[in-house]
Amino acid sequence: MLYFGRVIALAIGAAPLLIGGTDAFGGEGINLHVTNDGIVDIYVTVYDTTVQAPIIEHQRLNGFASLPISASADDKGRANITWTTISVDNRDRHCGRGTRTKLENDATVNVHADSDC
Repeated sequence: MLYFGRVIALAIGAAPLLIGGTDAFGGEGINLHVTNDGIVDIYVTVYDTTVQAPIIEHQRLNGFASLPISASADDKGRANITWTTISVDNRDRHCGRGTRTKLENDATVNVHADSDC
């Protein structure tokens, strides 16, 4: 009886993985690296245009630091994102924005805040 109970417990524990989709098994997600390519600390927001949802919102990213993220794959197996940034320093406010499409696994996306807001 103990063995049967353990099998049921494992099946119930695995149910959310099956319901959650293939990302739970590492299937459809595209792993990316968002890198602040400047010395100024920034807040970054990355939006997944494939599923129309934010990946990160207003995340602080120090100068020359990198942040791993995962985006959804489109029908061709590539990631598509947009990003916006704003400098942390209110006295010298700068912003940035960009779009990247057709990103493959482990691609690096350089972000910066070097334009007037």
